[in-house]
Amino acid sequence: MPKIITIGVYGFSEDEFFVQLKAANVDLLCDIRWRRGVRGSKYAFANHKRLAARLEEMGVAYIHRRDLAPTPKTRQKQKDADKAEKVAKRKRDELSPAFISAFEEEILANFDAQVFLDELEDKKVIALLCVEREPAACHRSLVAEKLAQAVSGDMIHLKPKKEFA
Repeated sequence: MPKIITIGVYGFSEDEFFVQLKAANVDLLCDIRWRRGVRGSKYAFANHKRLAARLEEMGVAYIHRRDLAPTPKTRQKQKDADKAEKVAKRKRDELSPAFISAFEEEILANFDAQVFLDELEDKKVIALLCVEREPAACHRSLVAEKLAQAVSGDMIHLKPKKEFA
């Protein structure tokens, strides 16, 4: 059974991002973002064409699973909670109960983790990618938890060693 890890984009420099993927022996990066881009030059490495090209150079497979991304309607629930709490998206350290409930109902209720894993056949280390720095502030932690239950294993969250300025 594969090992499940997660990684965000925010907080990483380009070099550290790819060093951490290599150190974790990732052989498949599963992009679970709705939009496969990040604004600004600082994180241009995470825009899907550049990301896929760099991963190919490293021998890491890349897939996009938009079906595992929160829909705009579900994302709005988190935006509303962030606004009510007066917290900026990049400063959030956890998901709201309203978002979690909506994501579980809308996405995870229809997600068969075992079928997903079976489709990946020989992959040993699967990294789930989104943007937030903190795993608990991102839906990738919810997807990873469901996958970890399917493999009866743990998940590992890769985080930047220090904040990239």
